[in-house]
Amino acid sequence: MAGLTQALPVAGPRRIELQTVLCTVVLAVVALCVVFPLVLVALQSLQVAPPGQPARYGLDGWRAALGEPGLRGALVNTFTVTFVRQLLSLPLAVLVAWLLARTDLPGRSWIEFAFWAAFFLPPFTVTLSWILLLDPEYGLVNTWLAKLPFVGGRPFNIYSFWGIVWVHIITGSLTVKVILLTPAFRNMNASFEEASRVAGAGGLRTALRITVPVMAPAILSVLLLGTMVSLQTFEVEQVLGLPFRFFVFSTSIYDLLVTRVPRYDAATALSVLILAGMLPLVFAQQWLTRGRRYTTVTGQFQSRVHALGAWRAPAMLLALALVLLVLGVPVVFALLGTFMKLFGFFHIPDPWTLENWTTVLGDEQFLRSLHNTLVLAVSTAIVTIVVHSLIAYIIVRTRYVGRRLLDFVSWLPFTVPGIILGLALLWLFLGVGILRPLYGTTAVLVIAGVIAGMPLGVQIIKSGLMQLGGELEEASRIAGASWWATYRRIVLRLMAPTLLAVGMITFVGAARNIGNFALLTTSANRPLSMLQLDYVAQRKFEEAVVVACIIMFVSLAGALVARLLGLRGGNVG
Repeated sequence: MAGLTQALPVAGPRRIELQTVLCTVVLAVVALCVVFPLVLVALQSLQVAPPGQPARYGLDGWRAALGEPGLRGALVNTFTVTFVRQLLSLPLAVLVAWLLARTDLPGRSWIEFAFWAAFFLPPFTVTLSWILLLDPEYGLVNTWLAKLPFVGGRPFNIYSFWGIVWVHIITGSLTVKVILLTPAFRNMNASFEEASRVAGAGGLRTALRITVPVMAPAILSVLLLGTMVSLQTFEVEQVLGLPFRFFVFSTSIYDLLVTRVPRYDAATALSVLILAGMLPLVFAQQWLTRGRRYTTVTGQFQSRVHALGAWRAPAMLLALALVLLVLGVPVVFALLGTFMKLFGFFHIPDPWTLENWTTVLGDEQFLRSLHNTLVLAVSTAIVTIVVHSLIAYIIVRTRYVGRRLLDFVSWLPFTVPGIILGLALLWLFLGVGILRPLYGTTAVLVIAGVIAGMPLGVQIIKSGLMQLGGELEEASRIAGASWWATYRRIVLRLMAPTLLAVGMITFVGAARNIGNFALLTTSANRPLSMLQLDYVAQRKFEEAVVVACIIMFVSLAGALVARLLGLRGGNVG
C-alpha cells in the first residue's frame, strides 16, 4: 500500500502533461496549416525577385496591384454584389424562417428539408440550369416571352449583374440563411409574443416590436456570415461574369495567376488587401455569437406556433414557389441539359440524345477525374472526422490554456476566400522544400478540403459535445483510463451519428469544391469539379452539365444521409 501511495502523485501529472503536449501539438499543426500559409501570402506580396531567384523584398507588388486597371472596378463589383445579395435575401429568409418555425404552415418539415437539400446543390450546377432558362439567345424563358405580343425582344440576360445576383440568391444566399435562422426562431421563447398579444398588439406589431428585436443578434450574426460568404464567391462570377468582362476580386486573382502570364506579386497583394478588409467582419461576428447565447431560452421556455388563418394558403404558395426555384428548377433543367444535342437549343429538330452521357462516361479523362474525386472525398471525410473531433474535444472538454486560441484559429478559414486559401497553400507547398513533393498530389487537395471545412465541422461537433453529459467520461477517468482512451472509447462512440454526418458533409464539399482547388490542381490530381470548369472553358456545355449532374446526385445523396443521421440546421448556427 505504501508503494501504491507513493506512485499516485507521479501518475497524475504524467497524464496531465501528456494531454497538454497533445493539445499543443494539435494547436501547432492547425496553426501551421491555417495561419502559416496566410503569413506566406503576406510575405510573398512583398517579394520582388523573379521566381527561382534569391528573395528580395519591396513594394513593387503592391504598386502593381493598386495600379491594376481593373482593380477598382473589381472591388466595386465585389461589394455591390455582396450588398445587393444581402439586401434582397435577408428579409425573405427571415420571413421563411418565421413561417417554418413559428407558424402552422402545412408540410413545414418537408419544406425545411427542401431548403437543406438546396443548400447542398453545387453552385456550378445551378448556374448551368439558369443559363438554360435565361440565356439571352436561346434561354427557354426568353424564347417563350419573345412570342408574346406585348413583350419586346428577350427581356432577361443571365450574363449581367442582375443575372449574377439572381443565381447567387438561388444558389446560397437564401438557403443558408433559412437553415441558420429557422432553429433560432424555433428556440425563441413564445412568452414574449404571448404577453404582447395579451396587451392588445396585433400580429404584425408583435412581429416588428417583439420578434425581430429579440432575434436581432441572431439575424445580425447570420447577416455577417452571409456577407463573408458573399465576399468569397468564385464559380458564379467565373461562368457568368467572364462573357461581359465582369470581375470580382476572386476572379481577378484567378485571372492574374492563370489566364495571363502569372503575376504572383499583384495577386498576393490583392489577397492581403481583401483579408485585411475581412477582419472587422470576423471580430463583429464573434462578438455577436458570444452575445446571442443568453437571450431567448429561459427556465420558463415556451414555444408555440401561430395560426396563419386566411394567410395559410398564400404562405404555402410562397414557400412552394421558393422550393421550386431553389431546388426543383435547378435539378430538372440540369437533367434536361444532359440530354440535349446542343445545350440550350430546345427548338431544333430532334433535340434529345444520350450521346453526351456515353461520351463523358467513356472519356478516360472523366474516369481519371472520377477516381481522383472518390479518393479525395473519402480521404477528406476520414481525416476531417479525426482532426475536427479532436479539435472540438480540446475546446469543449479540456482546460488547456490555448483552447480559445485553437477555437479562433479553427474558425479562421471561414473568413478566407477559397481562392486565397488555395493561393496560400500553393505557396506553402512550393515554398517549403520538405512539402514540395506533395504538390500535384491528391494529398494537397485533402489538406485544402480539411481546412476549408474546419469551421463548420468543428462547430457541429462542438454543439454535439455540449449536449453530451460528462458523467461517462468522468467515470472512465476514475476507472483509470487515460485521456486518449476515454476520448477514443467513450466520446467517439457516443458522437458517432454526428461525426458521420460531418464526414458526409465534408465528402460532399470535397466532391463539389472549386474555389479552394482551382490553383492546386494539375492534370494528375484534377477532380470532377475542376473538369466541369475545363469543359465550360472549352465551350463544351453538354459535357459540363453531365459532370455537374453527377456531382449534384452525390450532393443530394449526402444531404439525405446527413439528415437521416439526425443533423439539423441548428447545429450549424
